[in-house]
Amino acid sequence: MGSNTVHLLVVDAHPGARPLPAHSHKAELRLAELLDPDGAIGPVGVDRLVSTIAGAVQAAEDKGCENVLAFATSAVREASNADRVLERVRDETGVDLAVLSGEEEARLTFLAARRWFGWSAGKLLLLDIGGGSLEVAFGMDEEPDAAVSLPLGAGRLTAAWLPSDPADPLEVKALRRHIRAGIARTVGEITRFGRPDHVVGTSKTFKQLARIAGAARSAEGLYVQRVLTRKALQEWVPKLAAMTVEQRGGLPGVSEGRAAQLLAGALVAEAAMDLLGVEELEICPWALREGVILRSLDHLPAQRVALY
Repeated sequence: MGSNTVHLLVVDAHPGARPLPAHSHKAELRLAELLDPDGAIGPVGVDRLVSTIAGAVQAAEDKGCENVLAFATSAVREASNADRVLERVRDETGVDLAVLSGEEEARLTFLAARRWFGWSAGKLLLLDIGGGSLEVAFGMDEEPDAAVSLPLGAGRLTAAWLPSDPADPLEVKALRRHIRAGIARTVGEITRFGRPDHVVGTSKTFKQLARIAGAARSAEGLYVQRVLTRKALQEWVPKLAAMTVEQRGGLPGVSEGRAAQLLAGALVAEAAMDLLGVEELEICPWALREGVILRSLDHLPAQRVALY
């Protein structure tokens, strides 16, 4: 359960094998944008969340899942009424949502990227832009040497800083300054470990930015290399800032539900790549969900199981 979507992913998997997706369903709730002034998830958001999770549980049962892994990220983690939300979800759906810390998000996403690219990738730098937070991780092994989570998610920033459509230039300038100040405070935690051999970006935001910059369509498959350069991103940021949400939604690979967040996501991506000295990154198809699955499989006996 992320800040943008609740995603049911059913996989056929066992230790030592690649998790094979058998069924996927997403519901866009955009909880990061539904927080009230006190930082609580409002009644409408909670109702939608409970209903969506109940539907996911039913779908999992219909698909014959043997194990259920249910986890939530920053939207619930940072909500002022998180305990009440978790209690209601548990009471009405039977699901005990595990709330991941920001550092856990970064570490699990890093694990997924490491498994995808393998040891030959060397020192790996990971960037992940979610709806509520930005995760950065760096390391040589499966456990990163540094893992940082910042409250710089595309949904959160859009709701708080970009109310106008199209965006007001002064709003964009203020948000850009806010993002860069936040990232700059943590750059030293990453760069003290040296230069990365390979830089990867995960999340829907990076996938969409790479697509509008000319990367291959998702229909061409997981194994097609997709990259995003800082130069291309710098060219696209002012174009996105000048567009309405509707116009952004017409760009290749950009979904209608994510169009409003794309500008904020692009500003975060540009700032992170600039301040960390990244000229180019490669899009990783695996991210947090796969990291959770892989870590769980590492602790299971070598028998075939189905889980989500």
